Amino acid sequence: MNEKFTGMLSPYRVLDLTNEKGLLCGKLLGDLGADVIKIERPKGDQARSIGPFYQNDPDPEKSLFWFAFATSMRGITLDIEKAKGQDLFKELVKEADLVVESFPPGYMDELGLGYLDLDRINPGVIMVSITPFGQTGPYRDYKTSDIVAWALGGYMYVFGDLDRPPTRISHHSHAYLHAAGEAATAALSALYYREITGEGQYVDVSIHESSARLDMTHKWDMTGVNLRRGEWLGPRTFKARYIWPCKDGYMMWMYWMGPAAEAWTYPFLKMMKEEGLGDDFLVDEDWISIDADTEEGVKKAEEILARIEEPTIKYFKAHTKAELNEKAEKNGFMLYPVSDTKDLIDNKQLISRSFWEKVEHPELNSSLIYPGPFAKTSEAELMPRIFRRAPLVGEHNAEIYGDELGIAPKRLTRLKEDGII
Repeated sequence: MNEKFTGMLSPYRVLDLTNEKGLLCGKLLGDLGADVIKIERPKGDQARSIGPFYQNDPDPEKSLFWFAFATSMRGITLDIEKAKGQDLFKELVKEADLVVESFPPGYMDELGLGYLDLDRINPGVIMVSITPFGQTGPYRDYKTSDIVAWALGGYMYVFGDLDRPPTRISHHSHAYLHAAGEAATAALSALYYREITGEGQYVDVSIHESSARLDMTHKWDMTGVNLRRGEWLGPRTFKARYIWPCKDGYMMWMYWMGPAAEAWTYPFLKMMKEEGLGDDFLVDEDWISIDADTEEGVKKAEEILARIEEPTIKYFKAHTKAELNEKAEKNGFMLYPVSDTKDLIDNKQLISRSFWEKVEHPELNSSLIYPGPFAKTSEAELMPRIFRRAPLVGEHNAEIYGDELGIAPKRLTRLKEDGII
């Protein structure tokens, strides 16, 4: 155990064997203060090959993906497919509370490092496995990529334009990140259970199921409609525009029908009319009486939205995001600026809460800006934080193998020469 109490989980140790499918799990536990030891293969984790890279230099020590999702960890190298590597891993397990892995189902069992094997070494250990489809079922042995998991989960269906194929919501591993976040939650639940009962357990996390939880199935439950891209959210769906270009980017805005028009649509139309855009129908039209649950209401809504689209585009293009946001605040309703990276860095709300923090990277002779704690706590010394930048390949081999396991320097050299570490 980590004797130095620096966070909520500081008494606990985590062995992290995951690749990009599960890195966020270890990061979250590390940010909470756990002593997370990231175990990489001797030449480094495959996640280090994921770009973009610092200053566009495709170096495994400069992956910004790695920087983002491997913080608050110490790093060692180890080949667990070799007998000596398995022996070393078992030594590490003796002092571990959690083991997190993302290998194919059955892989750890084949190596003699499955949950039952580890529990015999360290009764009460918790093992969390993150796999594409879980440990059981007809898809158990199927491989996946993030885009496949996202599509199979159903959420991709609602993103994009109706007359085009579905799109991913993000360039990076969105499905993987959701699964890893759920894995961290499950790990904490298992840890709490162990505190009560003294019993460890095996946790099976499916990336497919994590993605499926995000689907718009509640729309089907409430309305019987299979929601499609770019359509209104009513039972009888129709196409509606959400994203509008403005002077310096985009705004998100949606016209509301029915009772919600009083608070949303009318104030916006009033702003447009004050600038001489649109005919009287913009405000005079009885938006409140339009019932999108009826065929007649849908037809009426489509007619109005077709007439109003051009003046709405003209209005948005005449203003910046900041101007539009200020106007909306004064009129008591919300528009939604679509923020880019610079907008986020300069956001006064995030700055006021010290959300952004600099993390030193001595090997780069620089510091990088990171998102700060995912939560603030009244006990400041226990607040989640980035405790260290992402480790270099094998950076803590001497510290963990030598100082903590007591392996002599000569033996460490031989282990390195034999490709074990």
